[in-house]
Amino acid sequence: MLRKVLKRILISIPVLVGVVLLIFIMLRIVPGDPVTTMMGEHVNPAVIEKISKEMGLDKPLYVQFLQYIAHALRGDFGTSYRLNRNVTKIILEAFPNTVKLSLLAAVVAWIIGIVAGIIAAVRQNKLLDRLFMGGALIGVSMPVFMTALVLQYLFAFKFKWFPVSGFDSFRAMILPAIVLGWNSAGSIARMTRSNLVEIMQNDFIRTARAKGLRERTVVYKHALKNALIPVVTLAGMQFSQVFAGAVLVETVFNWPGMGRLAYESILRKDYPTLLGILFCSVFVVIIANVLTDFAYRFLDPKMRVGRR
Repeated sequence: MLRKVLKRILISIPVLVGVVLLIFIMLRIVPGDPVTTMMGEHVNPAVIEKISKEMGLDKPLYVQFLQYIAHALRGDFGTSYRLNRNVTKIILEAFPNTVKLSLLAAVVAWIIGIVAGIIAAVRQNKLLDRLFMGGALIGVSMPVFMTALVLQYLFAFKFKWFPVSGFDSFRAMILPAIVLGWNSAGSIARMTRSNLVEIMQNDFIRTARAKGLRERTVVYKHALKNALIPVVTLAGMQFSQVFAGAVLVETVFNWPGMGRLAYESILRKDYPTLLGILFCSVFVVIIANVLTDFAYRFLDPKMRVGRR
């Protein structure tokens, strides 16, 4: 198993390098000079040329990229243009906050999505089914920032159940986590319902019912285990979206994580910080996908038999 995990990670390295290369090129072709942004519009051109040379911005693009990858693989993402601090230290300060928020949002999405999907499947074409699937459709359709503003207005301004912003308590994490996980919960609920409804039509379910088993036992012991196998794959993919959606949520709720740091870096053309954040984000997404793949193999006996 360890050999397979290492093999998947090694296969993912070219993907990581390719994505970083694409982002690196896109940032370099964006209009605007980072040195001018950092120093001001009225700085002497000679000073701009000197600082650009010190930062290595005068070298060919491929040389800049190779140097960046060489340093990044050692954990050195350069120095922030905006804060004049080591980017690795900045990311290490913000990363735990984003991880906590993303994990809580993923838990919220999985719990709400799976529970809503099960209830909707059991109560197929009834009121609860329509209510839950309608809520899932809203969750999938509504943009994250709109969900954030609506829930922030209702539960922070009107009812005052949660803080408007901050990260100093678990209570302050609940509303951002719900907002971040709402979209994923809708997708998980819809897939759980459709898979469970399909599984419930199979012969082995009719056989279980014919043996006199209670409906609850049939659903939870026989049908649900098979229905959740594709949902695990979706949940892993949704975690990647949750991690990426943190940019908007952290900005709205003033959460000091990598999302807000990325937003501020984009505004100020802080390329080293932004590249470091994207590099770490792509790495986390690759690891999440690898773990999801092996979780799928663990849950599905046919996959394990096929690999022997």
